[in-house]
This record gives sequence, C-alpha cells and structure tokens, in this order.
Amino acid sequence: MFANLENVVDRFREVEGLLSDPTIIADQSRYRPLAKEHSDLAEVVTVYNNYKQVCSDIEGNRELLQDSDPEMKELAKEELPALETEKTAIEETLRLLLLPKDPNDDKNIILEIRAGTGGDEAALFAADLFRMYGRYADRNRWKVELMSVSETDGGGFKEVIAMISGERVYSRLKFESGTHRVQRVPDTETQGRIHTSACTVAVLPEAEDVDIEINNADLRIDLYRASGAGGQHVNKTESAVRLTHIPTGVVVACQDESSQHKNKARALKILKSRIYDQMMSAQQAEMAADRKNQVGSGDRSERIRTYNYPQGRCTDHRIGLTLYKLDAIMQGDVDEIIEALITDQQAAQMSQQES
Repeated sequence: MFANLENVVDRFREVEGLLSDPTIIADQSRYRPLAKEHSDLAEVVTVYNNYKQVCSDIEGNRELLQDSDPEMKELAKEELPALETEKTAIEETLRLLLLPKDPNDDKNIILEIRAGTGGDEAALFAADLFRMYGRYADRNRWKVELMSVSETDGGGFKEVIAMISGERVYSRLKFESGTHRVQRVPDTETQGRIHTSACTVAVLPEAEDVDIEINNADLRIDLYRASGAGGQHVNKTESAVRLTHIPTGVVVACQDESSQHKNKARALKILKSRIYDQMMSAQQAEMAADRKNQVGSGDRSERIRTYNYPQGRCTDHRIGLTLYKLDAIMQGDVDEIIEALITDQQAAQMSQQES
C-alpha cells in the first residue's frame, strides 16, 4: 500500500507541474482532466500526509517514554493509545481511497423506469419510484430533466426516462438498476388484498462524445406524428422521432417536445447512453469473477428491492438490509440504503485485493 501511496505523491507533483504549464492552461481539453485528476489525488495526498504526521507523533511519544522527566513520560503514555487509534483509522481511509475507481462515477445519468408485472398498479408504482428519485435529486441539488414519458389514464407511467445531472450522480445511483417490487393494497382493491407488482429501473451513465461515436450511416431515422395529449399540433406535425442504431438494434423514440430537432437530440442522447451501457455490460461479462464480488450484477431482471407498504418495510435483497421507514424512503430518504450498498462493495473490493 505504501509503495502505491508514494507513486500517488509522485504523480500528484507531476500533475501540479503540468497544470502550471501555459500550453496546457490554454488547452482546456487537456487542462480539465488534469485538474480533475489533481483534485482526486489531492485528497489521497492530504490523508497520507496526515498519516505520516501521526506516525511521527507516535515515534516522538515512544521516545518520550524513555525520558527522565516523569511528567513527560506520563503525558506520552496517555497520548499514545489515541494516536494509535487515529493511525489505524487513517490506514483504513487510505485503503478505501486506493480502491480502483469506477470511471463513470462522476457522470450524469439517464434514468429509465418501466412498469412490469402488475398492470395499472405497476404503472402507479413506476410513478412513485420516479418521484422518490426526484426528491432524492432535490436533496442533493441535482437537476432532473424529463426526456420521455408514457403515461396511463390512472396517472401512472408505463415508461419514464429522465436525465439527472449534478455532482457524482452515477456514483450514488448506480446500484439502483434492477427489478423493484412493491407489495400493497391498490386503491381499486375492494377486499383489502395485498397485490405484488414490479418495475424495472435502469441507471445508465451519460455517454459523452469521447466515450462513444455514432456514425450517421448506422442510423435509421423515422419521423411520425406524436400521439397522446397535446391538442391539434400533435396531429398535424411529424415531430416525433424514432432512431434505430442498425449495428446493435437499439431503438429510441421521443415525442414529448413539439420540435423535431429537440426530440432527435434527446433520442440521440438516450441512444448513446444505451449503447455505452451495452459496451460496459459486455466488458463486465468478460470479468465474471470480478462481478461476483460486486453488489448485484446490474441485470435488469434481478430483483433487488421490495417495498412492503402494510409493514412500512423496505428490504434490499442483495445485502439483506431491512429498514422500517418506508414513508421516509419514498420521500427520497434513501441515503442509508445507498451508503450500505457502497460499503458492501468496498468491503468486497478490499477482500479481493487481500486474497
């Protein structure tokens, strides 16, 4: 670990020097990633310097134990346990900081929620999940932009797609992909029976131009008239856009904007993120052993969580965590679940490194 830390310090100094180079300052495409790297390395270097200071203090106190002054010996003896505890805590922090970083953690996300089994009740639950994530985004001062929605007559969502942008969005929400199950008595149930419904959630890191490039020749673009609410305009104008990426077969349709160009831009953004997600999934499949040590597989078919309304219970099946605070969770208070998932993944990564 300490050899790695010295390498980090060396790289930190190197990056610091590069950031003061006028040619790099003038080239934002080079400056931005270096500034980000400098910020990430600075955290590790600061903690490492703190660690070295504590080690120095421990050594100094051990020397004072041999001092001829009884008061100095007693003072050193009293301080040593606290310093040793602090040293152990900093070592743990350093181990976490040195774990491999997910390159997508700083990205914005495309959030896709689809109603599954359960009919209208599943569609209502999809709307509830979307509100939950929206409120969580508000707590973190993230921006939510609705990109596409297919509503039901009862106020639910067959499908809703949104972009959530802000600081480290993917790092917080990446474990939400999978099947979310709800158990509750629907409003239409006259005999009080509990129904079980499900929705699938997909969290896709936003694909940037540097991540993936789509050749226009590989796209089929279909224009058609938007359906649903919207008055006479939707019936007269072919503003809806359907994009098909021929090599992968990925299809995205957008019709929520009145402008054909806006719908095409939104569809292209979603398309890129889905293709990027496919590429990532293929890479992860090649590293099957590593995936066993991650929190779940990220497979959309995997049941990851149950929301039980009669018991006020939310259970995450991947880590066996059950919380009896469902009302608060549905209001966006999901940090406790997310932190537990992150901790579980970090523990698995550390265990893998030690084996």
